[in-house]
Amino acid sequence: MERLEKLLERLDYTVVQGSMDIEITELVYDSRKVTPGCLFVCIKGTAVDGHTFVQEVAAHGAAAILVQEDVEAPENVTVVKVKDSRYGLALLSCAWFHYPAEKLKVIGVTGTKGKTTTTYMVKSILENAGYKVGLIGTIEAIIGDEVIPANNTTPESWIVQKYFQQMVEAGCQCVVMEVSSQGLMMHRTAGIPFEIGIFTNIEPDHIGPGEHSSFEDYMRCKGLLFRQCRVGIVNVDDKHWQDVLKGYTCTLETFGFAREADLRAENPQLVKKPGYLGVSYTAQGLVNMDVEIDVPGKFSIYNSLTAIAICRHFQVTKEDMKQALKVAKVKGRIEMVKVSDEFTLMIDYAHNAMSLESLLTTLKEYEPARLVCLFGCGGNRSKLRRYEMGEVSGKLADLTVITSDNPRFEEPQEIIDDIKKGMARTNGKYVEISDRKEAIRYVIANGQPGDVIVLAGKGHEDYQEIRGKKYPMDERVLIQEVLEELKAL
Repeated sequence: MERLEKLLERLDYTVVQGSMDIEITELVYDSRKVTPGCLFVCIKGTAVDGHTFVQEVAAHGAAAILVQEDVEAPENVTVVKVKDSRYGLALLSCAWFHYPAEKLKVIGVTGTKGKTTTTYMVKSILENAGYKVGLIGTIEAIIGDEVIPANNTTPESWIVQKYFQQMVEAGCQCVVMEVSSQGLMMHRTAGIPFEIGIFTNIEPDHIGPGEHSSFEDYMRCKGLLFRQCRVGIVNVDDKHWQDVLKGYTCTLETFGFAREADLRAENPQLVKKPGYLGVSYTAQGLVNMDVEIDVPGKFSIYNSLTAIAICRHFQVTKEDMKQALKVAKVKGRIEMVKVSDEFTLMIDYAHNAMSLESLLTTLKEYEPARLVCLFGCGGNRSKLRRYEMGEVSGKLADLTVITSDNPRFEEPQEIIDDIKKGMARTNGKYVEISDRKEAIRYVIANGQPGDVIVLAGKGHEDYQEIRGKKYPMDERVLIQEVLEELKAL
């Protein structure tokens, strides 16, 4: 229970009707979850407008309602008006959970790519140095020993604050979280005193109906983080970084390959052994040390450099950083799975043309004997994605194995046929094997010395969605089953 006036202490508001001197039993923003004595926040969404439920929530016992538009409400209900009810929900949530973020060092990572990997690297380094670290991201939230699968990259503000409170109770000292442009635009992170904000990179993405109106708007939303953090750490190699940082209020540090970067990577080398791909480089500037990571590609250098730039603020030793970077793994992001001493197999979440092209281009730099790409595309999604992914794999892979992903309500063969239309624009060789486990068996059984094999598209997902139902399907499990079955032959 909290007094309404106390909950609103950090908001500018107008009392439209009723008393402020009331006890609130719960904070609710979903009309189906209204309970007697609660404060209901009317959120104006793209599909549903909470303001239309005022009479209904009042009938179910809501004691107070927060609005951003004029509404008709029964006399016995307190109505409070704010400029933006999403922003209102965020600050109310901070107050409801007693400002848990102020008891934590909160690290926010924003950018088009690299957010997920960077957050796991930071968590790995800080934990290696003895900190207890919470995580909120695209794949999951991690609170102590509890792992909660994620629906959004940045959850609704009430959920973020609830997680923070649970992290404080679990003894966490820091939390590292992915901060999406959508999350910033929708005020899900409002009221959080970020210790450190990170900008990885930006590319035109998430632009269209229900997302960002333009690339300029996308950059503006990313930049909001740097008016809300104490220290900003930015990738100076990204040509848009100054546009993103417009109006920043934080202390600034830079990283990258550029000479002017405060922390820079020098002498990058590809590291290649049977069943293993990685990179090494020397960090210079704010931290001077040699680094090797078990994840291939230039972007791995950026991700690890970001993690080093963050963790030096926590007085982590170079040895701790080196050790932690060697073992930092992200489920489904260039995740190596050892199946042979002769060839390399990995799982990756690349599920659109841009991410698949980036991945395959990176792997080609290692000059594999053959680059084999296994993937499918989701049903009830854009056909254009299928054509584009087929074309990318046809151009870059030596062999493509076209299989099933999440067919949803479509026939797997129809999706495969669409991918083949993209393949037809290239001279790429392919085989089609609709059953994903059989496709995995094929690439493992036919792996040749020096091959690099990628299972793309599923990544961290451990299910397959068919006709509205999710069935368990984890590629790591399928690989082990295939290995055992091949051994038994």
